[in-house]
Amino acid sequence: MSAATTVFLKEVTENLRDRKTVFNALVMGPLLGPIFFVMMMSFMITRELSNAEKPMAVPVVGAEHAPNLVGWLRQQGVEIQPAPDDSEAAVRARDARAVLLIPADYPERWRAGETAQVVVLHDSSDRDARAPVSRLSALLDAYARQQSALRVSARGLHPAVLSPVVVAQRDLASTQQRAGQLMSFLPYLLVLGAFLGGMYLAIDTTAGERERQSLEPLLASPASRAQIVLGKLGATFGFAMVSMMLSLVAFAVAFQFIPLDKLGMKVEFGASLILRAGLLMVPLALVFAALQTVVAAYAKSYREAQTYLSLLMLLPMIPSVLLMVSPMKGELWMSATPLLSQNLLIMALARGETVSLLDFALSFGCTLGLAVLVVWLAVRIYHREQLAVSA
Repeated sequence: MSAATTVFLKEVTENLRDRKTVFNALVMGPLLGPIFFVMMMSFMITRELSNAEKPMAVPVVGAEHAPNLVGWLRQQGVEIQPAPDDSEAAVRARDARAVLLIPADYPERWRAGETAQVVVLHDSSDRDARAPVSRLSALLDAYARQQSALRVSARGLHPAVLSPVVVAQRDLASTQQRAGQLMSFLPYLLVLGAFLGGMYLAIDTTAGERERQSLEPLLASPASRAQIVLGKLGATFGFAMVSMMLSLVAFAVAFQFIPLDKLGMKVEFGASLILRAGLLMVPLALVFAALQTVVAAYAKSYREAQTYLSLLMLLPMIPSVLLMVSPMKGELWMSATPLLSQNLLIMALARGETVSLLDFALSFGCTLGLAVLVVWLAVRIYHREQLAVSA
C-alpha cells in the first residue's frame, strides 16, 4: 500500500468518526437545498393554482353606472362585491386585491359612442394581487373588444376591420426547457455543495492537525510531501464529490414531488443528467479541494482557517449568481473558463439541450489543468518547514 493511500484512509477514517464533519458534509449540505426547494416550490405552485381557480371577488364603485358591464362580469364568474368606504385604503390595507372604479360620466360617454374609461385600483407590490388584477384586466379587454365589434357591425362593417393584423404566438420551448427556468439555481447549489462538502475536512487535515500538533510527526514520516498532500487531497476531494452527488440524487428525488405538470412543465432528471453533471464537476471539486488545502495551510488554528474559507466561499458563488440574474448565451471561450463553464453547461443539461463534445472537453480539460496547477502549489506549500509549527 502506497503512502498516499495510507494517508487517504487515515483522513477518511478519522473524519468519518467526527459526527459534525459527517453531518455538515454528507447530510446538511446535500439534503438541505433539495428539501427547501421542494417545500418552497410546492407552496408557490399550490398557492398560484389556488388563486387562479377560485372565484374572483371584485368590489365595484359606481356599479349603477354600467349595469351591462357588471352583469357581463357576473356571467364570467366574477363575484361583484359592494364598494368599500375608502377604496384606496382598502387596497393599501390589502382588504381588497383590486377595486373597479366606474366614473359617473361612463353612461353619457357610452351613449355618445365615445371611449368610456374604467379604473382598476391595485397595489403592484402585493404579490397575491397580480393574478386577480391580470384576470380582471383580461376580462375588461374582452368586453371592450366585444362591444367594439357590436358597434362596428351596427354600422354595416365587418368586425375584422378592427383587427387588420392578428398576432399568433408559437412557443418553441419544450416542457423541459420551460422547467429549466426553475432550475437556474441548480449549478449554484452544486458548486456550493462541492465546496462545503470538502471544506471541513480540508480544515481539519491541515489547520486542525497543525493545532493538535499531529502534523509534524506526519511530515517527519518516510512518506514524501507529495504523497502526504495527495492523500489529504484525495480525502477532501472524495468528501466533496460524495456530497455533490448526493445533492444531485436528492434533487432527482425532490422533483418527483413537485406538481410541475400542472404548469405544463416536465423535468427529466434521470441518471444521464446526474452522471453528466457529476462528471463536469469532477475537476472543479478537485480545484476546490486543493484551494481549500492551500488556504488552510496558512491558518494557524481551526477557527482561523474556517474564517478564511468562509470568505473564500463567496468567490465560486459569483458566476452562479450573475447567471441567475442575467443569463447569457454560451460561447466557446466560456466553455474554456473554469467555474463559468460548469454553470453554463449544467444549466444547458438541465434544460434538456445538447452539449457538444468540444464544449464538454474544453470545460473538463481547462478546469483539470487549473486543478493540477493548484495541487502543485499545495505540494510546494507542504515543503515549507513552518507548516509543522503550531500556533
